[in-house]
Amino acid sequence: RVVMGGTALPPRGDFATLTDEDVAFFREVLEGTRAGDDSGSRDTAKTSSSSSSVRKVRVDAGSLASANEDWMKKYRGRSTVLLLPSTTAEVSAVLKHCNERRLAVVPQGGNTGLVGGGVPVHDEVIVNLRSLNAVVSIDESAGVVVAEAGVVLEDLESYANAHNLTIPLDLGAKGKCQIGGNVSTNAGGLRLVRYGSLRGTVLGLEIVLADGRVLDLLKTLRKDNTGYDLKQLFIGAEGTLGIITKVALVAPPKPNAVGVLFAGCSSFKNAVAAMRLAKQILGGSLSAFEFLDRASLEVVLRELKGTSDPLPLHKSPFYVVCEVAETGGEEASAARKKARRRLETFAALLSRRGLVTASLVGKNEKQAFALWNLRERVSLALKHAGATYKYDLSLPTESMYDLVDALRARVARRVTEGDEFSETNSEKKRRFDFSSVSVMGYGHLGDGNLHLNVSSPTGYHPALLKLIEPFVYEFTANARGSVSAEHGVGAMKPNELSYSKPENAIEIMRGVKTMLDPRGILNPYKVLPASTPPRARL
Repeated sequence: RVVMGGTALPPRGDFATLTDEDVAFFREVLEGTRAGDDSGSRDTAKTSSSSSSVRKVRVDAGSLASANEDWMKKYRGRSTVLLLPSTTAEVSAVLKHCNERRLAVVPQGGNTGLVGGGVPVHDEVIVNLRSLNAVVSIDESAGVVVAEAGVVLEDLESYANAHNLTIPLDLGAKGKCQIGGNVSTNAGGLRLVRYGSLRGTVLGLEIVLADGRVLDLLKTLRKDNTGYDLKQLFIGAEGTLGIITKVALVAPPKPNAVGVLFAGCSSFKNAVAAMRLAKQILGGSLSAFEFLDRASLEVVLRELKGTSDPLPLHKSPFYVVCEVAETGGEEASAARKKARRRLETFAALLSRRGLVTASLVGKNEKQAFALWNLRERVSLALKHAGATYKYDLSLPTESMYDLVDALRARVARRVTEGDEFSETNSEKKRRFDFSSVSVMGYGHLGDGNLHLNVSSPTGYHPALLKLIEPFVYEFTANARGSVSAEHGVGAMKPNELSYSKPENAIEIMRGVKTMLDPRGILNPYKVLPASTPPRARL
């Protein structure tokens, strides 16, 4: 079994092994190179890395190194080919061939996922969608944009902004993640409070099925009540049922201005109360309500240059970040003033009710951006800090921080008691220093999504993983929460799926997988567990 970041992954399935003939076929389909051209050989191509920059079939070490590994450096496959199709027809031809040959495939977007869903587990063929990067159309009147799957989210937002529209999704990885991957993982992000989830804002999809057939569900209608809504099967399926090649998405009017409030809270209870009040007072102008604990803020301040504590005289155990967006016919300057006044009035109310210890409203766009970055860049700061075990959970909002407290207490007890771990592949024993471990929580308070992070500067370690799991999942199941709020299941959590779904639901999912991908070539080892063991509740 492959072990990545302390996680045991399944053994290689009964799939074919890539041959030079397969590579030659891919070159002919994607590059027009005929069989017999010696560029079809993997051995020859590996010595020609300089030409790989213009090729759509990559076998050079540099291209494969980045495509085989996730950005957290936790999951690493050993694929020997990276394909870069640029049309739906090319994706179709590739999948038809792979299905006939029973070559396993991993669809890949911007490779910004956090659960290993977009990289190979073994030697799967990597099909990266970054060359499908055109915005197909935009309808300003209807507020709909159609884009190919490889369009980067930030680029799509810029394109929509130029037409006075916005994209109803905002993520910390927006500069690299792709809209097809966002939809395939049902990414949540920072704007869910205002715009809802992608399940509601995606109007249509074009998908290539495992056998190469193209399923055209690319409608831009707001209403279509004609039986089963098949596109929903592919939203959040993580490329296990088909490869998304085009997306039709609702594009709401672009806000004239946004305002950001950063405030400290003496307790998590007060942070939750502030969120409830924001929904009541700010109403439709509220676009995001986030929280982070002091430990999260400190890792940002320590690891990222140019950051500073906005409330240095009032250090608090918790902080909330509230964003409002103003729309309408006002000039931008007037809208910014309106947003700022709205937040200043709200901050004063929070103070009068004793819900915040101190607060700061961004006085201009630059300061508002800096305040927002303190929350948005926690994940990046943690990457700089070292190895991180990341958990993305849906829990009852009122009590979701209880899990952070409980896990922090477990780590503290282990520091006191000490621990020794004996490696299975070695007779040597080595101690793990639990005193260097930090447990922190942040997330989307407005929709009950906790990002629990365990930072381990000395690296991943089985003893630490054993302390965290299955405790985190059992706690979540006991609270009737979800083990994946927005990151997906990927390679990290297939065996934990039964903490959130009953066995009969998982069996129905298997049936859907078998129907759409009977040979099992699409993103194997991801999402579905090999078996469904019964789970005990706490």
